[in-house]
Amino acid sequence: MKSDRAETGSKTETGAASAANGCKPKIRAETINGCKPKMRAALRLYAVTDRHWLNGRTLVECVEQAIDGGATFVQLREKDLDEAAFLNEARALKKLCSERGVPFVVNDNVMIAKEVGADGVHVGQSDASCLEARRILGPDSIIGVSAQTVEQALLAERQGADYLGVGAVFATGSKADAESVSFETLKAICGAVKIPVVAIGGISAGNVHELKGSGIAGVSVISAIFANDDIAAATKKLAGKVAEVF
Repeated sequence: MKSDRAETGSKTETGAASAANGCKPKIRAETINGCKPKMRAALRLYAVTDRHWLNGRTLVECVEQAIDGGATFVQLREKDLDEAAFLNEARALKKLCSERGVPFVVNDNVMIAKEVGADGVHVGQSDASCLEARRILGPDSIIGVSAQTVEQALLAERQGADYLGVGAVFATGSKADAESVSFETLKAICGAVKIPVVAIGGISAGNVHELKGSGIAGVSVISAIFANDDIAAATKKLAGKVAEVF
């Protein structure tokens, strides 16, 4: 998590030294010194957007309702929007999440994350590397990396990832090319790395209890939140189930 920082030199050392006297408000800064509990807590209920479920609502409205219901982390995921529209959505969600004190990251697009001042980015195995994302966004940004194997997880940790997204742990319709990850592999990954792990893929209020004992810090969901008419109520229900597991 601290590799590839040579160019930041004294800035990183100063930040770590000041954090040693007490954790900073920024979640990334809190992990530099090993203050991991706040990062783990922030990842407990991780909401990933999907405009397929908007049904006439704006993305900001839906995310605000998710936060009202207990979402603790937000990722903007857009695969089909043009750059200008993507940028506008990112700016709006960054503003909302900053006002509500919820970490906000952008999926894949490192340059948009940088442009809007997002808290960080989440990258997959076929996207920009963790090292490249860190170089562009700087030492204090949150970098999440998708992993399906212990080897991928260990590499991401060595390259400076702050957390891992591991899955799909259940069958999912949100990502057609998602590979399945067994409970045993999920548990092995959690045991192999020191950074927090978030389970992803097909998770709902009805099956989240099956992840108990895996060692994960939280769950990342799309349809379990955004596919509902009452997003706040659905998120609150899921948050309650998550609290029973972790």
